[in-house]
Amino acid sequence: MSFNLSLLAPDEKNKVELDKQASFLVWRMKEAKCGPEAIIERANKITDPREKAFFEQSIEKYKRAMRVA
Repeated sequence: MSFNLSLLAPDEKNKVELDKQASFLVWRMKEAKCGPEAIIERANKITDPREKAFFEQSIEKYKRAMRVA
């Protein structure tokens, strides 16, 4: 089953993007291409508290999935 992401509401599109960014940052940490400061720097750029909480939840989800400390 496929989904057309362009049909999502703007806030849902943003959640998809934040989740992608979280996944990428954790993968980069796992590959030793960046440190935790990259995650902190990205999180500090998010102004909406709900978006920031979602991003941090995604970071934790991917850390568990990729077994990154």
